Amino acid sequence: MKNFLINNIDRFLQYEQKVKGCSDTTLKTYKLNLLEAVKYMDISKEEEGIVMQLMPYRLHIAGKNKKTIAKKISIIRSFVKFLKDDGKTVKLLNDESIKMPKTLPKPIDFKYIKEALKVADEEEELIVLLLYGFGLRISELSNLKIIDIKERWIRVMGKGDKTRNIPVLPLLKSKIESYLNKNEKKIYIFEKNGKKLSENSLRYKVNKIFAKIGIKVTPHQLRHSYASDLLNSGGRISDVSKLLGHSSMSTTEIYTKLDSEYKLKNYKMAHPLSYKEII
Repeated sequence: MKNFLINNIDRFLQYEQKVKGCSDTTLKTYKLNLLEAVKYMDISKEEEGIVMQLMPYRLHIAGKNKKTIAKKISIIRSFVKFLKDDGKTVKLLNDESIKMPKTLPKPIDFKYIKEALKVADEEEELIVLLLYGFGLRISELSNLKIIDIKERWIRVMGKGDKTRNIPVLPLLKSKIESYLNKNEKKIYIFEKNGKKLSENSLRYKVNKIFAKIGIKVTPHQLRHSYASDLLNSGGRISDVSKLLGHSSMSTTEIYTKLDSEYKLKNYKMAHPLSYKEII
């Protein structure tokens, strides 16, 4: 049974590369994790098909941090899903999720964003400007179409196929028009050979841009910076929540990690007792 799984790992990796555009580094990580898991899992052939007992492997990796364990289990789940979609009868046991503490990416100081923009080419510059200027998720940037760009706002298709409109700053409008005039596109803002750039391709470009100035930055950090800068400049949390496409303001509070000073400032402005003349 273990040989059956090992023989299907390369097929899974080919699928991940072709369909999801995974990088060679990611594929290598997937392969190492899967081979390690197969080595320690109990695998048997039963009436309901191939049964993969994950517990021995979970005991083997129990000493690692929660994030690493969660990632390893996630890779195994993706592999099992691939096998099931391929018509194989596979059952995975003891794959329960680990509760992860909510962690937030650190926002990027605007001075570093400006430095990166100075060394970026035109396409790289626009990628950074759209992520930071609109607070987009990387998936939203990948799916952004030319027809979504309006005169004063852009239409964004977010999670759950929910759309939202985000105001367009004059600078961003000018940069988008300049880029499209020089680079003929068919449907999407960012394309290659008539197809939209994948999330991984865009993520790689962001990493490459900031590597030029010696720092590591993710697309989600730019989204976090967008939210933090708006709030720290006096933006209302309800407005920022809508701009981010959050279904709840509580999500925005967690996401933006409002500090105590910001909350205290708003409290002092809002509470009736802040006005001395009433006492």
